[in-house]
Amino acid sequence: MPMKTGIAGASGYLGAELLRLLASHPGFDVVVAQGDTSAGTAVGELYPNLAPAYCGLSYSRLDPAGFDGLDVVFVALPSGRSQDLVQRLVDRVGLVVDLGADFRLRDASLYPRWYGFDHRAPELLGRFVYGLPELSRSELDTARLVAAPGCYVTAATIALAPLVREGLIENTGVIVDAASGTSGAGRSPSAAFHHPVVNESFSAYKLLEHRHTPEMEQAIGAQILFTPHVAPMTRGILATCYGRAVEHRGPAKALDVLREAYSNEPFVQVSSEPSSTRVTYGSNTARVTARYDERTGHVVALAALDNLVKGGAGQAIQAANIALGFEETAGLPVLGLVP
Repeated sequence: MPMKTGIAGASGYLGAELLRLLASHPGFDVVVAQGDTSAGTAVGELYPNLAPAYCGLSYSRLDPAGFDGLDVVFVALPSGRSQDLVQRLVDRVGLVVDLGADFRLRDASLYPRWYGFDHRAPELLGRFVYGLPELSRSELDTARLVAAPGCYVTAATIALAPLVREGLIENTGVIVDAASGTSGAGRSPSAAFHHPVVNESFSAYKLLEHRHTPEMEQAIGAQILFTPHVAPMTRGILATCYGRAVEHRGPAKALDVLREAYSNEPFVQVSSEPSSTRVTYGSNTARVTARYDERTGHVVALAALDNLVKGGAGQAIQAANIALGFEETAGLPVLGLVP
């Protein structure tokens, strides 16, 4: 019998992507979709592409009581908002998967510096499992609280973590340059992400202060200088990462290290050639590669993924699959949409 499933923040882009992917999942049945900005609106009215799967479902206002007794709740709220809801869901539902940043960092003191708020539930941080299956699959087996990582961090971590772990690159001075599609900014209108502003343009933002920096450092195990960019595309993340090679560790074998690390991973493809974001469009697959530049003594590693799927909703479902005993690949597309 399918597990009764709820989504908080179901009217945003991540929420809509959860609805799209869960519609074809054999083990989840979405019975509650909450979103304050669209309360009273039918799911199929706001997102006509979802109408065939959710003809009887409408958005309701955000209310933790509406999730009582559900098997799993996905929380797709902006940073700073999910912690209040999650506090009221703990031990009242079977599994909580938070797609926001409120429970990703282990150190509560980092939130005022990077997110601009004091954490209101620091006692829960230690109970959350970081929801990047390629990094913490064994912990997810028994998890009941999952903090799913964001898109930038997922791309950078998949590209760099094996290289840091195997000592092929130094763990200081690592550089991550990553570009995102505009859907990463969410559904709410923003002057900075207005189509005429973004179209035919490529720009960097949040220099030296992007809030995902400490999460990257925590996940990768290295000091990171992160520069995000916005690209004139709807979906996708391309992360280009640089680390100083540790020569005696055989940095020329960087690609082999990635191949070994991900040889049994269903959603990471290691290629000898760099990938485009388009190849990953609509899929839960990340594509990675690496090179050693003997001239400069650096390793460059690249990762491409869909920010709404492997960088968001798909990854959250992948983690939930593991936690609840489903096949890890259940309901998740491996192949990208081309053209």
